[in-house]
Amino acid sequence: MKEQRKLPKSFFWGNSVSSMQTEGAWNEDGKGLSVYDIRQPSANTSDWHVAIDEYHRYKEDLDIMKEMNMNMYRIQISWSRVCPNGDGAFNEKGIEFYDHLIDAMLERGIEPMVCLYHFDMPLKLAQAYNGFISKHVVNAFIRFGKKMIDHFSDRVKYWIVFNEHNLYFQDQAFNISGYQNGDKSLSDMYTIFHHTMMCHIKLANYIHENFTDVKIGGMLAYQQIYPQTSKPEDVWAAKQVQEFLNFNIYDADTGRGYSPEVLQYAKNNDINMDITEEDIADMKKAQADFLAFSYYSSWVLSSDHLPKGEAPNRYLLQGGVPAKYVKTNEWGWTIDPLGFRNAITTMYNHYHIPIFPIENGIGLREKWDGQYMIQDDQRINYHKEHIKAMKDAIFIDGAQVLGYLGWGLIDIPSSQGDIEKRYGAVYVNRSNHDVKDLKRIPKKSFYWFQKTFKNNGDEL
Repeated sequence: MKEQRKLPKSFFWGNSVSSMQTEGAWNEDGKGLSVYDIRQPSANTSDWHVAIDEYHRYKEDLDIMKEMNMNMYRIQISWSRVCPNGDGAFNEKGIEFYDHLIDAMLERGIEPMVCLYHFDMPLKLAQAYNGFISKHVVNAFIRFGKKMIDHFSDRVKYWIVFNEHNLYFQDQAFNISGYQNGDKSLSDMYTIFHHTMMCHIKLANYIHENFTDVKIGGMLAYQQIYPQTSKPEDVWAAKQVQEFLNFNIYDADTGRGYSPEVLQYAKNNDINMDITEEDIADMKKAQADFLAFSYYSSWVLSSDHLPKGEAPNRYLLQGGVPAKYVKTNEWGWTIDPLGFRNAITTMYNHYHIPIFPIENGIGLREKWDGQYMIQDDQRINYHKEHIKAMKDAIFIDGAQVLGYLGWGLIDIPSSQGDIEKRYGAVYVNRSNHDVKDLKRIPKKSFYWFQKTFKNNGDEL
């Protein structure tokens, strides 16, 4: 039985990050401003000017990853670093940085995966055009994406377009799409979502029409939703969330078009998604080589808390209730490995396309005392149980899985800018308001990951 649970030698083990949360160097070598570069720190968050300074320390960090036995690193190419205004001239210094970074990865036996957009819209496009609600920005992004694919596809064989694409179908869309002004209506949200979906589909079609050895997949923040009770209304509401926030995105990624349920909701509520005949033709050609997702937590939904007439893609705003049967971390995120297995198995059963979990981890509050190793046993146990659940999805449920990437396995600021919410196996010596020396210090989990990745997950 143990022999049957051995993963293929081609299995990927690695790390995922975004450029704004790692690089720093916000005003160096011709980089333009992004919307994050001007955000001010708060009592519990940092600014985005330094992050963990990977722009200057990437070789050190890649050496750490190699020592940890990683064989894949998912990075983001910062749009404003390689094209400062978003729609103007390209910055050769910015492209050169990613040349060096990707070459250094390959020299260490680390396969690169590239994400093209992780929330940090070029500031000019946000201010002048209101971000992805504008067709001008859509066209500028597709131009940027094609340029990056053409330049790096000789070395980068795995691509995603948007990090956690279903966030653009929730209220988060107004924070991550470059949206600067408007009434935050459902029509605006649905239009932003459709415009980003067309960016993904046009770039995926471009890859499939022009390259034979390059793979691209859709990516979402998987919503594992449980009904609070067996009451039919709770079960139905949970089903609607999965349809709107999981299946709808993957359906579009794989050429099926949007969910009929989503389209009917838009029609019934006079929501204009700005779908053109050309868009429909492009959507029919869409293909996905893999389906990627992030998974951190599951959620519980009560229909009793939902306002009458609420859009299903907004149910979690008011319908979420505390989980009773699983533990949570300090921020209230559940620890639910079975939900992870459920995500993998459900989506593989539905689409029969390889699944790729490319973000998984637990945020913990940790502080290094300058001497002793951080004993992050809770993180070790979290990843151990999630990898076991993934193997159950593979060896018991029959799912095909390409790899397992943790999130931020070298500490980085969270997406809100809070470095004190740490996901890493390597501590970075800084706080929200004191950059300190940025020293990298392995935690106990570093050595657990090192052994686990070396053994290809055979011994947990």
